[in-house]
Amino acid sequence: MSGAVCKTGATMSAPSAHLQRRAEARQDPGWAQTALADPYTRYLISRATTQLVRREPRPQIAFLGPEHPLIAALDPSRQVLLGWFEGRRCVLADLPADTTLSVPGASFEELRSLVALLPEEQAQLLVCARALLVWRSRQRHCGVCGAATAPRNAGHVLACTNSSCGAEFFPRIDPAIIVLVSDGERALLGRQRSWSPGRYSALAGFVEAGESLEDAVVREVDEETGTKVSWVRYFASQPWPFPASLMLGFHAHARETPVQLDGELEDARWFELEQLRSADEALLPPPHTIARRLIETWIQERTGEQT
Repeated sequence: MSGAVCKTGATMSAPSAHLQRRAEARQDPGWAQTALADPYTRYLISRATTQLVRREPRPQIAFLGPEHPLIAALDPSRQVLLGWFEGRRCVLADLPADTTLSVPGASFEELRSLVALLPEEQAQLLVCARALLVWRSRQRHCGVCGAATAPRNAGHVLACTNSSCGAEFFPRIDPAIIVLVSDGERALLGRQRSWSPGRYSALAGFVEAGESLEDAVVREVDEETGTKVSWVRYFASQPWPFPASLMLGFHAHARETPVQLDGELEDARWFELEQLRSADEALLPPPHTIARRLIETWIQERTGEQT
């Protein structure tokens, strides 16, 4: 792997116990009718890539029940069985883009601005829902013969409707690495032009075809900053459906060298440990991101402090 050594033994975030996916329930052809007949079923309402949420008294998902007229009239092909959330069946309702729906105190909003505000378990549920929504919107036709696709397995498979083809398509996930590079005392962070002023974060990039995750770390760091990584250690992962990424986090070691930008980043620089320990929120990535956890874990390892 380009001369880098992979170290293991990293921390991993615990999987969420709030969503039980229950894949076996997707095999029931009458699952949508069963959900509709269950008064405890909760419907997560989406329109295009926005979700129905409430802002007061605190940000949260605005679930609807099976008794709502819109739910009773919704075509099963526009529904996806997400699983059981907090012990109750949870269904994604994928509304047509021109649907008008008025729910007191609720509105349709994009997820990106909500992730840090919602309860963690609800944010994870919406991440799952958004990933499926994006995939459904981009796989309306067969990539083999061009015929229309139709949902199977409670919405988790899209199958070609051409009987002579029959290709099946599954939700797409694009792997991307994100890495905090350190020389021991300093950490290397970069910023993109589109970010808010003063914000820096860990380096990131997509994994290319035929490339290992470790090789992707080495290549991306070298391409973006000219820094040569000597070892790589896996940290944790985070789904990031904007539109379909899975962020795979790493810590890596390199000697401090002058940064050589390739034009992709607006800036990249080495930060002293103390600079990051005392940094305000404007400098660091948002708290809910794996980039922030990479930085906080590195600070904790260097100082023994809980962040």
